[in-house]
Amino acid sequence: MTPTFLGLSDPCCTPEKAAVRILPVPYEGTVTYGKGAAGGPRAALEASAQVELYDEALRAEPWRRGIATLPALRARKTPARMVQAVEREVARHVAPGRCVVTLGGEHSISSGAVAAHLAACPGLGVVQFDAHADLRDRYAGSPWNHACVMARIRERVPAARVLQLGIRSLSGEEAALAGRKRYRLVSARDLIEKRVRLADRLRRLPRHIYVTFDVDVFDPAVIRATGTPEPGGLDWYTVMDLLETLFVAKQVIGFDVVELSGGDPTSAFAAARLLYRMIGLWQR
Repeated sequence: MTPTFLGLSDPCCTPEKAAVRILPVPYEGTVTYGKGAAGGPRAALEASAQVELYDEALRAEPWRRGIATLPALRARKTPARMVQAVEREVARHVAPGRCVVTLGGEHSISSGAVAAHLAACPGLGVVQFDAHADLRDRYAGSPWNHACVMARIRERVPAARVLQLGIRSLSGEEAALAGRKRYRLVSARDLIEKRVRLADRLRRLPRHIYVTFDVDVFDPAVIRATGTPEPGGLDWYTVMDLLETLFVAKQVIGFDVVELSGGDPTSAFAAARLLYRMIGLWQR
C-alpha cells in the first residue's frame, strides 16, 4: 500500500476533495549510473510523516486545502509505454484549480506529465531545475532515456517557452545544440553568484508554467541520494528563493519532483520538505 503524504487521513485529503493530488511513479527503467530511483517515491512519502504540518517560511499549514496521495502507478515494460501511461494517468487528474504532482522515479516520466498538462493548457511554459541539460536525442539506445527528457519536452514546447536552471553538466553535443538553437540554460554558478536574475528571465515566459524538478540540482550536501550527483549544486535557501520568485511571478499549474533514490533518510526528508514547500507556494 502506498503511504500517504504527511501521513494525512483528514477527510479533506481524499482525491475527491483535495486541491493537490500526488501521483507516485516508482520507475527506473533507463537509469544509467546510481540505482534506487524506483524507491524514491516511497522514501519521500515515508519521510514526510516526520515533516511539521506548519511551514515556518510560509507561516501556514498548506495541507488544510487537502493533499491526496494516489496509488502508485505500476511500471510498464518499455520506457515509451511508461511515458504514455504517465500521460494518461496525469491527464485523468488535471483540472482547473487543482495541482497534480508527479513524484518520481527517474526523470524520463516528466515528458508524459508535461504532455498531459499541455493538452489542458496549450500555451504552457516549462521551467526545469536540474544539474543536467538532458538534451540528448538518444542515450543508451533509447530516445526515452532520462538523459533525453528535455529533448522530448522541447519537441512539444517552443524554445522561447522553456527555461533550464542549475545546469552544470552537459555533453559537447548538447552544448552545441543549445548554442545553435539559443536555448535558455542558466548555470548553477550563475545562480549562486547572482550573475543572473531569475525575475528577468521569467518575464520572457508565458503566464502558465509547469515545473520539472530533478533533485540533483541541489548540491550533494543537501540531497546525495540521486542517480547522477554533481558537485557544485545549489544550496537549500537558494533553491527556496528561486522557487518563491517563480511561484509569485507565474501561475504554476503542475509540477514533478524526480530522481530521488531510496536508502538515505536525510535525502528523503529533504525531498519531502521540498515537496511540501512547493505545494504551499502553489496555494499562495
